[in-house]
Amino acid sequence: MTLRSFGPLVTYSRKVFIPLTKLCRDVCHYCTFASTPARVETAYLSREDVLAIAQAGAAAGCREALFTLGDRPEARYSAARKALSQIGHATTLSYLEEMARAVFDQTGLLPHINAGLMDEADYTALRPVSASMGLMLETLSERLSEKGGPHHGSPDKWPAHRIEAIEAAGRARVPFTTGLLIGIGETRQERIDALVTIHDMHRRYGHIQEVIIQNFRAKPGTRMVDHPEPSLEEHLWTIAMARLILGPQMVIQAPPNLHAPEELAALLRAGVNDWGGVSPVTPDHVNPEAPWPHLALLEQATADAGRVLRERLAIGPAYALEADRWADPAIARKVRQSIDARGLPLADGWHAGAGDDAPAPVEPVARTTGAVEIEAIIAAARAGERLEEKAIVALFEADGSHLDLLTRAADDLRREVVGDAVTYVVNRNINYTNICLYKCGFCAFSKGSTKAMRGPAYRLDLEEVGRRAAEAWDRGATEVCLQGGIHPDYDGNTYLSVLKAVREAAPHIHIHAFSPLEVSHGAATLGLGLEAYLTRLRDAGLSTLPGTAAEILDDEIRDIICPDKLNTQEWLEVMRTAHRVGLRSTGTIMFGHVEGYRHWARHLLRVRDLQAETGGFTEFVPLPFVHMEAPIWRKGLARSGPSFREVMLMHAVARLVLHPLIPNIQASWVKLGPTGIAAALRAGVNDMGGTLMDESITRAAGGLNGQLCDPAQMAAFAREAGRHAVQRTTLYGPVNAPELQAQNSIIL
Repeated sequence: MTLRSFGPLVTYSRKVFIPLTKLCRDVCHYCTFASTPARVETAYLSREDVLAIAQAGAAAGCREALFTLGDRPEARYSAARKALSQIGHATTLSYLEEMARAVFDQTGLLPHINAGLMDEADYTALRPVSASMGLMLETLSERLSEKGGPHHGSPDKWPAHRIEAIEAAGRARVPFTTGLLIGIGETRQERIDALVTIHDMHRRYGHIQEVIIQNFRAKPGTRMVDHPEPSLEEHLWTIAMARLILGPQMVIQAPPNLHAPEELAALLRAGVNDWGGVSPVTPDHVNPEAPWPHLALLEQATADAGRVLRERLAIGPAYALEADRWADPAIARKVRQSIDARGLPLADGWHAGAGDDAPAPVEPVARTTGAVEIEAIIAAARAGERLEEKAIVALFEADGSHLDLLTRAADDLRREVVGDAVTYVVNRNINYTNICLYKCGFCAFSKGSTKAMRGPAYRLDLEEVGRRAAEAWDRGATEVCLQGGIHPDYDGNTYLSVLKAVREAAPHIHIHAFSPLEVSHGAATLGLGLEAYLTRLRDAGLSTLPGTAAEILDDEIRDIICPDKLNTQEWLEVMRTAHRVGLRSTGTIMFGHVEGYRHWARHLLRVRDLQAETGGFTEFVPLPFVHMEAPIWRKGLARSGPSFREVMLMHAVARLVLHPLIPNIQASWVKLGPTGIAAALRAGVNDMGGTLMDESITRAAGGLNGQLCDPAQMAAFAREAGRHAVQRTTLYGPVNAPELQAQNSIIL
């Protein structure tokens, strides 16, 4: 059941533990965390101490600041009230809010707050400074709060009070952690009742992001030092019941430091899929006798069970992907800009277009369970079958040894289909205007008017367009790629005039021009149908179309990133019509912003289906979102591009899904850089695109990978991957200078 929902992925949070106060009005008889004023140096950590812990955590790569504290100590201790007064606060929760805000603002760590019983107003006050909160239900047994029980003298441990607090968190839309403490005297039936209660609360509010099944540990210095600890079998039984009762989608957590390393695999097999917070900086202040396992050991123990260990944020992946609903705007922005399409943090430090070296390949620690299912999907793709959306999503979720299996399979298929040559075209980009009527959220290139934003707005005249085309031909280019914004003065005749200017200046150059949006705009302004207008473009010298403006071919996403642009069916219809009149085109996807794996799958299937119908696509080009200057990212509304893992997957999965209909998969050196290109060439890619000579769109978005990649550099990229580079024409024919004019003939 766990594998069906989460696959082999097991998560953990890299955190620092900030014990804001160890004073507590409760006296749980198994607890060594809570103390008294006489036994602590200070009632509360100072601001300086809190920030020092948080800064040490940030320096060690932590992403979570776990605030744990006693429950409202000012209700019991005058020392707590006095200490709060001295720092200008009336309550512990007020001071907590200030400290959580300071940690978030000054270190970027996401606070997770465990502050005991709170009501809806408390949650609402703390929500702007925390990514998530938590309160263990522990038990539904009121017996345990009676005299002689472990919760006697602890008013906050009455089950009804804890249930109300957990439900209040649901009403306040707080991503919440709760769970059971087993082995303190409760019965199995009482555990089942508690799990059913958690299930019912989650069904009402949807806010339980994880449930911890924690085993009691007898601690010296407590009244329960001689109380028997639950056996491993008892813990496994409770975990299994939690999985059955809470369902396949619930995250089930068990603390890895409360078991021997050799027992962890059994916890995973029972239903655990999360290890909770693990700190490389601070101890587990609640269980100080049980140090955190070293992360390398935890990864190995997880791998030994056939699983893959991956970091998460303080807010769980499912909630991170819906951050607008579950987090305050400032927290949501931070979360969104930190995650990949799974809701897990971008942990490799790589960003498309930023000039970063590709992460070094990591050999999987062990074989990941579930390879049979992945192998079956790969086999179906290699056989040329049309995969279902669910199967493609499963490929995009590949990690660990599954990722290695997938990229190897894609590269083997590439070798069988197109051989070892790595192709490229010598071309020049001519972006004739950056003034555009449209307001695509991802585009930092276009200008809404002549007002300068990032660089000046411009419009090239026809003479300059022709001059650049002739210069490109003289410098050895076989293609010019012409695209621009939708200028308010442009109509269908403008694009015809551009073609005339280029054809007169460079009669033999291949004209690869006009996005489907430009084609649609041109046709509409002349009152022509698509077929009539595309025929005029073809007859005026247009050779092929770029597959841009595709972005994500799913209107759920287009409505967010480019609501005034062509919708999915309109884009497909332009391409269908172009292919019908004999114009070949490329296909693209621009990914890593607000979409998910299901949208990637739908996009690939729509491209494949059109190719099956028309055969008009020459290649497929994945374009990772370059986020740095994109308006939608600067507003905090998009992710920070795809992870490097996702980039490799997109190329590999495209190779498999589009087989055998589209034989050429291209990687963009502008987006990936030299080391990224080399990695992509080992993941199913056979083409590196164009040398470009000029490239404006990616650079406007903040990309740093240059404007020219000459044939010598292309050859070097190929050698890095153990391959050889070959120049091609736009239509993937051999370059033969006396016959270049034949490139411009259309395929009818």
